[in-house]
Amino acid sequence: MVDIAARVWNHKWKIDPIVRSLIDTDFYKLLMCQSIFRNKPDTQVTFSLINRSTHVPLAKLIDEGELREQLDHVRSLSLSRGESTWLRGNTFYGKRQMFRPDFMEWFEGLRLPPYHLERKGDQYELTFEGKWHEVMLWEIPALAILMELRGRAVLDRMGKFELQVLYARAMTRVWEKVEALRDLPDLSIADFGTRRRHSFLWQDWCVQAMNEGLRGGFTGTSNCKIAMNREVEAIGTNAHELPMVYAALAEDDAALAQAPYDVLEDWHEEHEGNLRIILPDTYGTKGFLDNAPDWLAGWTGIRVDSGDPATAANIAIDWWRARGEDPTEKRVIFSDGLDVNKIRDLHEAFAGKVKTSFGWGTLLTNDFRGLVPEDALAPFSLVCKAVEANGRATVKLSDNPRKAMGPEDQITRYKRVFGVGEQVAEEVVV
Repeated sequence: MVDIAARVWNHKWKIDPIVRSLIDTDFYKLLMCQSIFRNKPDTQVTFSLINRSTHVPLAKLIDEGELREQLDHVRSLSLSRGESTWLRGNTFYGKRQMFRPDFMEWFEGLRLPPYHLERKGDQYELTFEGKWHEVMLWEIPALAILMELRGRAVLDRMGKFELQVLYARAMTRVWEKVEALRDLPDLSIADFGTRRRHSFLWQDWCVQAMNEGLRGGFTGTSNCKIAMNREVEAIGTNAHELPMVYAALAEDDAALAQAPYDVLEDWHEEHEGNLRIILPDTYGTKGFLDNAPDWLAGWTGIRVDSGDPATAANIAIDWWRARGEDPTEKRVIFSDGLDVNKIRDLHEAFAGKVKTSFGWGTLLTNDFRGLVPEDALAPFSLVCKAVEANGRATVKLSDNPRKAMGPEDQITRYKRVFGVGEQVAEEVVV
């Protein structure tokens, strides 16, 4: 097993770049990339870094030269032969050849496009512009780089023994979490922690701990590189990015109202089974389900990623019943701000009502809260989102108004079109 503390002490070794592969990314990004490659190949998109936790001064903590070095390293990466073979030949979600030959030929020749980096006060402005299916692959590595560089800035001040004790305490914390979940019957939980992880090595360790400690309750990891290396399932479906861009491309209000369903029509053509998971909260869960076409009720389940999770799950249960579906045969994947207590509570609350699954993110792969002075390694909310598509601003409303994104006039318009009324603000933990 890797001695993480020793590697951190010597982290400037070239053996430990922050992002070490083009598939050191989330599985859903590759699934979405193939869909975009097929359906929207000419769409021009801008992605931008957004630090929701403005109290964390990234430009003060992170050296610009070191940031550029890591970003430039990502631009030098291409698929290895082994990675290409894994993507072409592996079985994902019970399906062989998930990735089509034309997509794989393009992906094998890909180098990520240029980035724009500028310091603005105590923060960095980091943007990526170009064809949607190319620039979208910057999202996960950009977040992972900034999260880890912030962590390294803190760890640089620590001695060898301090680092050893720090990681011993953090490992104990993760293992105690695993033990607290071990007794839950029919547990189904995956690692979703790539984007805001402490580091690649730490995420890899967490996956190994989950795999050993939870046995059959651990279903896999969103990280493709770790899934390949550790021979576990690659987990993921789709994200808010798809409806956000499709909606921005809509020519009028009628097309805007239809855009989230157009996304899923395209997805329906490509995928089946457990990949048919609805993410309904981009423009409000209740309105989305109320206006959804009947064929969507036949999908496998939904993912809950904002607002009060129990409320969203109950809305989905009522919707399935109203459409003549049996909720106990449906899957609800909870993925927002999860930690042990919330996982246990939701698992117990919905036992026998639906099939529950959990995508455990930041508080699995980056929970160093209280382990260093001034809580300097506490996780924070950093995102990289599509902010413009073909020259039009994108909008996300969410079931939590604190996660809303976009120009105020467009947020108002989207709320009108999608019939979003009063919302309850929830704390954005990560």
